[in-house]
Amino acid sequence: MTIYLDFEKDLAEIQSKISDLEGLPDSSSSKNIKNEIKLLKSKTVDILSNLYADMSPWRKCQVARHPERPHTTDYINYIISEYTPLSGDRNFAEDLAIVGGLGRLGDTPVVVIGHEKGNSTESRLKRNFGMARPEGYRKAARLMKLADKFGLPIITFIDTPGAYPGKGAEERGQAEAIARSTQTCLEVSVPIISIIIGEGGSGGAIAMASANTLIMLEHSIYSVISPEGCASILWKNSDKMREAADALKLTAQHLKKIGVVDKVIKEPLGGAHRDKNKALEEVKKTLLEELIAFQKIDRQKIKKHRSDKYINMGSLSNL
Repeated sequence: MTIYLDFEKDLAEIQSKISDLEGLPDSSSSKNIKNEIKLLKSKTVDILSNLYADMSPWRKCQVARHPERPHTTDYINYIISEYTPLSGDRNFAEDLAIVGGLGRLGDTPVVVIGHEKGNSTESRLKRNFGMARPEGYRKAARLMKLADKFGLPIITFIDTPGAYPGKGAEERGQAEAIARSTQTCLEVSVPIISIIIGEGGSGGAIAMASANTLIMLEHSIYSVISPEGCASILWKNSDKMREAADALKLTAQHLKKIGVVDKVIKEPLGGAHRDKNKALEEVKKTLLEELIAFQKIDRQKIKKHRSDKYINMGSLSNL
């Protein structure tokens, strides 16, 4: 059953009517019922088109967090063949909020890493809602170094509200682990292609998104803090999250405009969760194109390209 967001109330009502009509037994009025269903489905498309034509940043946040959006494991299962998961940071523990391993994208061997939120109550608790602890970021850094050692491109999928802020995580060096993972992103000499598939929250996202090419799905978000957190700090009122979302400029479209993001992938009408296969295929196509673009570039040039990108990003002329 589709989960509808609060601004999709009209869609939910129409879909309920369609379900009721489809559940009616065949009768002499079946033709009329089928016509009514057809009209209602057409109306659904019109409403979706209007709702998603010019969305506010807060609505983008809601779509980016939709629980039915494809997650990292969905992309890995669809895009990566011969996938072999690798576990642990070789220091403390395995963090299930971050998945990663070896596989192939097309004919090219790659290392893939990503946040995983989970898709049920049990798996979300197990994955800590995609909020990694220090061992998760140390695991990511370990896999990036492995990729560098064997000359394998790195693909990262970003989908996290942020790094886990718990007491244990802080005691085990959360800030250092994030910094070390970010540093590793900038030090390796293989291409890094990162794609934000949902939420890109704070340092927890940057730690795996300091890439040669940063891609965002159309309705994903990327920000230094969540709108709710920002509102709590600036207005002392988390209900001001809509105003905070506007101020943060966290949408893919704005970030592409100011040069933080390199490419935006268009999503199916109504978001990636409404046509998962189409969304997965678009991401696969884009990643294959990016891999081809880096194949003939010298490794030191790849490293310099990434370094120059972030140095230039801070230039006032880009603001």
